[in-house]
Amino acid sequence: MSQPLTTSSLPADAPSIVPTVRRRLAALLYEALILFGVVFIAGYLFSTLTQQRNGLTHHNLLAAWIGLVVGVYFVWFWTHSGQTLPMKTWRLRVVAADGSPLSTARAIARYVLAWLWFLPPLALHPLLGLRLPQTLVIAGIWFVLWAATGRFDPQRQFLHDRLAGTRIIGVTR
Repeated sequence: MSQPLTTSSLPADAPSIVPTVRRRLAALLYEALILFGVVFIAGYLFSTLTQQRNGLTHHNLLAAWIGLVVGVYFVWFWTHSGQTLPMKTWRLRVVAADGSPLSTARAIARYVLAWLWFLPPLALHPLLGLRLPQTLVIAGIWFVLWAATGRFDPQRQFLHDRLAGTRIIGVTR
């Protein structure tokens, strides 16, 4: 169910509705497909420039590099148009809580807080010495619980959006 927003700072050509959690998760799945290519190219560039011969060489530096590249990808799109390609396809836009375009600082905060979708359960793997199936079950449960924060929020916003002072809005064609 969509609820109209009453934010005067939104462009007149973008009447906004609060998108469903299902629509946002579908866009997230599409985003994962796009990010596969971005991460592949970033990893190839890293391994070529560092002459990496195996996956254990510089693996921490590679992880930091990929995190930086993915962060630049999101921050650039969110601050320039408010939409990545999957967000355009699903007619979603990220804006500040007041409806204004995102600043670079707010976009960075949203990117860092969005890692809460994945990092807490994955951090338990080495801390508790869990086996991979246990980690995957915990990560799946965590993912469902995190998605539920959007389902039970009055404006259908996920917890990281609330914490970052952002929100996802639906836009019409």
